[in-house]
Amino acid sequence: MGGKDDMKALLQSVYPDMVQWRRYLHRHPELSFHEKETSRWIAEQLQEMGCEVETGVGGHGLIAKIKGESKGPTVALRADIDALPIQDEKSCEYTSTVPGVMHACGHDAHTATMLGIAKYYRSQRHAFSGERRLLFQPAEELTPGGALGMIRDGALRGVDAIYGVHLWTPIPYGIVSSKEGPFMAAPDEIQIDITGQGGHGGMPHDTIDSIVVGAALVQGIQSIVSRNVDPLQPAVVSIGSFHAGTIGNGIAERCQLLGTVRTFNEETRDRIRERLETIVNQTAAMYGAAAKLEYRLGYPPVVNDEEEARRFFRVAAEQFGGGAVQRSEPIMIGEDFSYYLREKPGCFMFVGAGNEACGAVYPHHHPKFDLDERAMLQSAALMIAMAEDYAANHCSLSSNASPGTE
Repeated sequence: MGGKDDMKALLQSVYPDMVQWRRYLHRHPELSFHEKETSRWIAEQLQEMGCEVETGVGGHGLIAKIKGESKGPTVALRADIDALPIQDEKSCEYTSTVPGVMHACGHDAHTATMLGIAKYYRSQRHAFSGERRLLFQPAEELTPGGALGMIRDGALRGVDAIYGVHLWTPIPYGIVSSKEGPFMAAPDEIQIDITGQGGHGGMPHDTIDSIVVGAALVQGIQSIVSRNVDPLQPAVVSIGSFHAGTIGNGIAERCQLLGTVRTFNEETRDRIRERLETIVNQTAAMYGAAAKLEYRLGYPPVVNDEEEARRFFRVAAEQFGGGAVQRSEPIMIGEDFSYYLREKPGCFMFVGAGNEACGAVYPHHHPKFDLDERAMLQSAALMIAMAEDYAANHCSLSSNASPGTE
């Protein structure tokens, strides 16, 4: 294919479309597992480009297959398409038009970037080998996630490697980041339902106060990471929701706690689950209450292939300069891209999208979340460069193989 400058020039010509696509999607978000119109709209854009499109993959997912004129590997690139149940509080021309729903994590920009990549590859069919398979995945934000359905419906069939990018506002525009090995945590969910005995707030001796039990549980649960987990192993246990009672002069009979557990290895995950069960059951018994723990396993941790992570550091430095490339620390958020990495070698990467000058200062999942749209150009360039570097090395290895060698 053409050189780095040629690729960037072509992508720059597509950039106005990427901005338009992203803003359309931002105005018309859909929740996980409900991306029907989003999927239909993406299919229309791809078909207008002349792409071969498969719809209904893993629900509302799509696959675009673009084939070069010579034989070579199949490299998959993935974007997620779903939004979040958050009210958009921004004041701009592309504010969400759907009450209570917004693209608060950048998936609109991921999708627009992948459409730009599709347009790029359609114009370069004569210049690359093999197949580029573009995955538009639903339901990344909500377990069990959309990746499993995509895989079940054949998204990775025949794929040699896979890459994905998350535009990331904690990193400033112009910086890219990743790491080898464990990168992002397994995000499990917990629900604790406590049943006591309700009554009058002035007669607490005749009750079993579920709020007291819940408060004791919150305190006890905080000891798990500090006293039961190897301090060299990253782990988080957080209670984010505490609901009980409806009046100030009553003792609540029921209390519900919701929380999350974040880990990187199965031993730590199992240890935390075991301790949660013990603390919940014994704390409730101490107060004469009953409690039930529901522990829902989330996605596995994102573990980047060592060789593909090395490819990232080399290719990113070639594209953007060594000063723009950082090695990330492990991060405790979750991503169902992990399922793809369990099946195929690949790498998940961050592209900085934070910029105070354009208001991209709010964290992901914030009602005023926005990003520096120029990051879409860097994301597209990075994924294309990773795919083409893989293909070039794959073809080189194949041509140097001995006769009869597969």
